[in-house]
Amino acid sequence: MSRNGRIRLPGVTYHVMSRCIEKKPLMKHKYLKDLMLSVLNQALEKYVFELSAFTIMDNHFHFLIRTVVGGEDISRIMQFIKSQYARKYNKIMNRTGPYWNERFSDKIIEYAEDPLSAFNNVLQYLAENPVRSGYVKDPRDYKYSSYKCYIDENYKSPVKITLHPYFINLGSNFKERAQVIQDFEEAYRKAILLKVV
Repeated sequence: MSRNGRIRLPGVTYHVMSRCIEKKPLMKHKYLKDLMLSVLNQALEKYVFELSAFTIMDNHFHFLIRTVVGGEDISRIMQFIKSQYARKYNKIMNRTGPYWNERFSDKIIEYAEDPLSAFNNVLQYLAENPVRSGYVKDPRDYKYSSYKCYIDENYKSPVKITLHPYFINLGSNFKERAQVIQDFEEAYRKAILLKVV
């Protein structure tokens, strides 16, 4: 059975996700999450694209990647990230064999009915992932997420984050934009609580 062809376009935002083999927590240790940060930095040096957000969990990751005109397509970028990480991990652990569970999944934000809402929802979903998994109580406390880039102008990310145009258009300055994100965070959490009750 053939796989569906991936849409590969410049100038769009992909929410990509990939899981470790058999959904095992192979990135549980901090130094292995740091390894992914290192690979992301390598990819940003090698290829032309924008990383708008990330969250690295114990057994999977989420990235928001914006392709650019004249840059590489999403498949090439992700092939590099996943293969480099697997190669380095296998060398460190003295193991062989596949590391990733499947092809990476992707959704294009701009294809959503309301792209701005889709962006805000994905950004918040990534931020809340470590909270839902019990790693932290506040998404601001999780080191392996880029959420603070959108709410703290002075935060220095370990990976270069390019703030997304949807965020830039939320206000005339960073403080205004960050407030919109934090208001959305509050609404998002209330909506989650209503679903649970």
